[in-house]
Amino acid sequence: MMYSVPDVNSLKRIPEEHRKQGAPVWVGGYYKEGDPGAKLMRWDEECSAPDNGGTVHAPEDGGKGRWIMVHQGVGNYRCFGVFGSEHAADEALEAWLADPTVYRIEASSDLRFVKRHRLDRSHIELDFNGFAVYTDGIEDAPPNDPFSAVFQFRGKAAGVEQTVILTEDAAEMSEVFEVGDSSAFAIGEWWTAQVSKVEGGGVTERELDKLIMVTEIVDARHVRFNYKNGWRIETGRSISYRKITPVVRAHVKNMVFHGAGNTDITGSHPLVYEYAVDCNAIAIEAFRTFWPVVMRRHCTHFVTERCRLTNPTEVVIGGTGYMTQQIYCLYGHVRDCQTSNARHLNDFTGSAYCQVENCHGDGDEHGTFVTHGQYEHDLAFTGNSGLLSFGNSGPIWGESAKRITVKKHVGSRFISFRKVTDITVEDVHIFEQEGIPDSGSIWVNADGVQMKNCSAEKTVAFFQAASRSERPNVVENCLFKLAKGRSLNREQVIRDIAFYNCDFLGLDGNDWNAPGSLYFRDCRLHGAADAAPLRMEGRGFSFQGGEMKNTGILLCGSGDQRVEIRSGARISGTNHAKSFFATEKECGRAEWRLSDMVSQAADAETAHFSLTSGYGEFTASGSTFEGGKYAVSGDYFGGGYMLHHGNVERTVDRSGLPQESASVRHEQGNLILREKPVRCE
Repeated sequence: MMYSVPDVNSLKRIPEEHRKQGAPVWVGGYYKEGDPGAKLMRWDEECSAPDNGGTVHAPEDGGKGRWIMVHQGVGNYRCFGVFGSEHAADEALEAWLADPTVYRIEASSDLRFVKRHRLDRSHIELDFNGFAVYTDGIEDAPPNDPFSAVFQFRGKAAGVEQTVILTEDAAEMSEVFEVGDSSAFAIGEWWTAQVSKVEGGGVTERELDKLIMVTEIVDARHVRFNYKNGWRIETGRSISYRKITPVVRAHVKNMVFHGAGNTDITGSHPLVYEYAVDCNAIAIEAFRTFWPVVMRRHCTHFVTERCRLTNPTEVVIGGTGYMTQQIYCLYGHVRDCQTSNARHLNDFTGSAYCQVENCHGDGDEHGTFVTHGQYEHDLAFTGNSGLLSFGNSGPIWGESAKRITVKKHVGSRFISFRKVTDITVEDVHIFEQEGIPDSGSIWVNADGVQMKNCSAEKTVAFFQAASRSERPNVVENCLFKLAKGRSLNREQVIRDIAFYNCDFLGLDGNDWNAPGSLYFRDCRLHGAADAAPLRMEGRGFSFQGGEMKNTGILLCGSGDQRVEIRSGARISGTNHAKSFFATEKECGRAEWRLSDMVSQAADAETAHFSLTSGYGEFTASGSTFEGGKYAVSGDYFGGGYMLHHGNVERTVDRSGLPQESASVRHEQGNLILREKPVRCE
C-alpha cells in the first residue's frame, strides 16, 4: 500500500511505526502539495547517508534509516525544491552527480549557481533544456585561473609516470613511440606524452604534449598510441609519460549562461574540460563571461557545436572573452558557433587533427580564429567568417604550425606570417573594414603556401620565418588589390613564388625587395593612373602570357637578376617612370629575355625598355613593339651583349639604341614599320 503526504516536511514527520523497509510514499510537492517538487520516495532502514535535501531525507526524529528517492536515472532540480533562480542549485547538482545510477540531470527552470564545481564524473549529461543559468553572488575564483569555471569536468593523474631519453628520432607521422618500459602500459589506457622543452626556445615551446590512448604494445621499448606525431623529435630529447584517468562522455547542453563580475576573481564562465574524452558541449549561449565559455586542455574526441558568445566583459587581456579554447587537444570538431564583440571564437594551442566549420564572428578586430603557434598541425577551417591569425602569439610558444587548411572563408584579415608551414588557403576573401588596422590584407609565410581562388582588397604580403617545406609556393586564380607603396614581401623571402591566372590591381610604387624569384603565368598586373613601376630586387622575374598594363619592372637588386617576358605576354599603357622595363643606378648584372610578347606604349615618351645603368645581356625575338621608344646607354652592354632580332616594330623611336658592334645587334632581321597600326573598332 502506497502512502501519500503533501510535502517534504510531512514526509520527514512520518512516525516510526509507518516507516517499513521498502515502503513507498508519494510526496505531493516540495514545499506544498501541487508544486513542481512532487516525487516518489521509499524507506531504507539501513541507510545512514546525510540528508541532502532532495534524494535523501532523514526523519525528523533522528531515527535510523532514510527516505530515498525513486528515479530512473534522470535527475531534476525540482526534487530539491529549486524551481527558479531564487534558490541556489549547487547542492542539488552535487547530490545528483554523487549518485552513480544517474546518467542525466535536467533543468526545468532558470537556475543560479554560487559555487565553482570541480567534477570527475563520467557518463553524465547536464541538459538545461534552454533555461538560463545565473551566477550572481558566485564565490571568488583564484587569481588568473581560466579553469575556475562553474562546471569543471577534470580527470586525474593515476600516479604512474615514466620518462625516456630518446635513442632514436621520433619520426613525423609515426604513431609508435619509444618508452622506457612498455610493461607499464596496457591497451586502452590513457596517458599524456610531453616532450622536453626545445633547447634555447621559448619557455613553453614543445612539439608534443597530448592525451593519447595505448593501442598496441609493440615491444619492450615501443608502444603504439592513437596519434600520428606531427613533428620530428630528435634523438637525445626526453618524453615524459603520465597515466591519466580521464572524464569520459560528460556532456553539457542547452544552456543560456549569464556571467557575473568583470575581473578574473569575480567573473564567471560556464564550462571546463581537462583530461576528458568524448565530452561534448552543445547549444551553450553565453553573455558577460570573463574566461572562455568552453575551456579545454588535454581533451580528445569532442564536439563543440551551436554555441554562442555575445559581449563578454573583457576582450583585451589574453585568454579572456573567448568562445572556446583548446590546449593540447586532439580530434575535435567545433561547428555552427558564433560570437559578437568577443576576443576569439576559436583558439587552438598545441592541438592537432581538429576542424572548425560554419562558425562566424562579428566585431572581430581581436581575431575570431587563432592558433598560438605551439606546434599545431593538421587543422581545418571550412565555411567560416571572421579575422584569422595563425601561429602569431610570440616566441614563447615557438611560433610554429604545420598543414593548416582554410576553405570558403570571409574575413577582414588573414595573418599567417610566422613559422606556418604548408598552409593551404582556398576560396578565402579578405575585405577592408574601417577601424581594423591592416584590414583587407593577407600575410603568409612563403614556406609551402598554396593559395587558390582568394582575394584581398588591400594587399598581399609574403614573409619567410621558416624553410621547412618541400612543396612549392603557389598562388592561383586570385585577385589582389595593392595599397600604394607597400612591399609584396615583409621579410627576406628566399624561396620562389609562382602565380597562375592572378589579377593584381592598383600597382603603384610597390616593391619586391627579397632574393626570391617571382613567376607569373597568365596573370594580369594593372597599375593605377600614373603609377610608379614595381621595384624588383629578386633573382628572377618571369612573366608568361597575361597582361601588364600601366605598370612596369624596375630592377634595383645588387646581385645578378633575370627577367623573362614571353609566351604571348602583352605590355601596354605607360607609367610614372615612362618605361616598362628599366634598371636603377648601382644595380647589378641583368639578363633580359623577351620573346613572343607584345609591347604597346601609350605615348612617344614611354620606353619599351630603358637600360641606362648597370650592365647586362639582352635578347628580344619574335615580339612586337608599337609606339614609344628604346633607351639604352652606350656602355650598358660592356661585358655583355644585345641581340634584337626577328621582331616587328611599328612607329618606334630607335634613336636611343646604341651603335652596333660585335656584341650589339639590333638593325638586321627586324620588320620595321613606320605607319601607325589600324585598330578595329
